[in-house]
Amino acid sequence: MILDTNAVSALAQKNRNLIQRLSEARRLAVTVISLGEYTYGTRQSRLRPELDSWLRERFLPYVEILFPDLSTVKHYADIRTELKAAGTPIPANDIWIAALTRQYDLPIISLDRHFDQVKSLIRIVW
Repeated sequence: MILDTNAVSALAQKNRNLIQRLSEARRLAVTVISLGEYTYGTRQSRLRPELDSWLRERFLPYVEILFPDLSTVKHYADIRTELKAAGTPIPANDIWIAALTRQYDLPIISLDRHFDQVKSLIRIVW
């Protein structure tokens, strides 16, 4: 299961429903894109030291980090083409995240409904 940025944030806040859903996962991963978005968000927070510490010490050691590669590029282009043809664009960063979910054939845990526009992507809600 790949955690979207909003799932990372909810996990940092110890959301019980999310924690329950994650306990069902065989594999937990996060994309470097979501890590960038999350870190950008913490830069604006008065809780930045605590959130940075949580990320480094309580989150990153326990998840796999997925990075885009040449295979991801193909998935990205395919998804973006499909979404454009359907007239259902989504944010650019989320296309990269969707490309990684398709590449690794893993569901994404997210509250973002626009992921439902991406063919063959399974979105899990908590």
